[in-house]
Amino acid sequence: MAIPLKYNLRNLRARLVTTLVTALSISLTVAVFITLMALANGLKMAFVSTGHPRNLIVLRQNAGTETNSTITPEAFQVLKYLQGVARDEKGEPLASAETIVLINLPRVNTTERSNVLIRGLSLSGLALHPQVKLVEGRWFAPGSREIVVSRQISRRFQKTQMGDTLRFGKGDWKVVGIFEAAGTAYDSEIWCDGNQVRDDYNRHLYSSVYLQVEDSTLLEPLSKRIHDDQRLQLDAKGELQYYAEQTGAGKVIQVYGMFISVVMAIGSGFAAMNAMYGAVMNRFREIGILRVLGFSKMSILLSFAIESLILALMGGVIGCLLALPINGISTGTTNFQTFSEIAFTFRITPELLLWGMIFSGLIGLWSGLFPAIRAARKPILEALRAVV
Repeated sequence: MAIPLKYNLRNLRARLVTTLVTALSISLTVAVFITLMALANGLKMAFVSTGHPRNLIVLRQNAGTETNSTITPEAFQVLKYLQGVARDEKGEPLASAETIVLINLPRVNTTERSNVLIRGLSLSGLALHPQVKLVEGRWFAPGSREIVVSRQISRRFQKTQMGDTLRFGKGDWKVVGIFEAAGTAYDSEIWCDGNQVRDDYNRHLYSSVYLQVEDSTLLEPLSKRIHDDQRLQLDAKGELQYYAEQTGAGKVIQVYGMFISVVMAIGSGFAAMNAMYGAVMNRFREIGILRVLGFSKMSILLSFAIESLILALMGGVIGCLLALPINGISTGTTNFQTFSEIAFTFRITPELLLWGMIFSGLIGLWSGLFPAIRAARKPILEALRAVV
């Protein structure tokens, strides 16, 4: 015979202060768990969502990232006319030779500094980055020292707002536009004319080449053709694959978040366990009466375990509500692949909230197990003596 659920609910209400304190302890653990996972999730999504399914990115063999790569103008001319490369309305190949430069900028309202990635390209190359949309001002003029800054970077660094002047290379560059990139890695960049930035840094080589193929089925064959061409000494891979491989920082944050959450979960579990042990100690009379009424040891064990689970799930709901306001908040960290700033937003998804509830449930089951076993093993005669 099972003990009615309302028995557990009334006991939680009768011990209201203890119930609230324990639930709050668990809720804080769940809130921290969700916050750290949202941080890692946002960083991961910034990379995974970057790219076009028909874009190839070409780098020097074994370069790994654009910042370590060099490609000659002669190689670019070969690449853009390969069979399978798509063309625009004018019949020109959809190919973009791009140059990457890192500059060190001070953050807003602080003395801290960080590297920011400058991407030099041509206006015709904008078609290969459809996620990027101009939201304020205009695009840079070819051959000029003009820059267009992502909204995320303009909020985080000094002298990057509309109309500001930023000094790097051989002179001053004026901010003439602001763009947004739908939460992708491009939200962490500043864009300018490729020829001008190469001239400022005395570079004659490109960092990377973006190609758009006629059909996504051509990605692998064209990549293989580029790799096998001994004249080029280049590697090519899908743009989506390239950015997905740069999620190493997100994995570090996930591991760190799990470690912190587990440590806090142990603390919360002990708090809940202490509360449940206290409940057992104060309810010997109830346990004795339940045994006299015919409830089995298993029924009592399940009853106390369910009570602990309910307590933990209450904390889980509160923890989810506490974490929700951070959804969409912008932050940033260092991309250890390029050693530059990567801006992203906290992303709380329904799946993450579900994991938060599962996490709280596990805390409840673990913390309630031993008190439940003690309650179930309480000798009936000892419990009855407590009644007298």
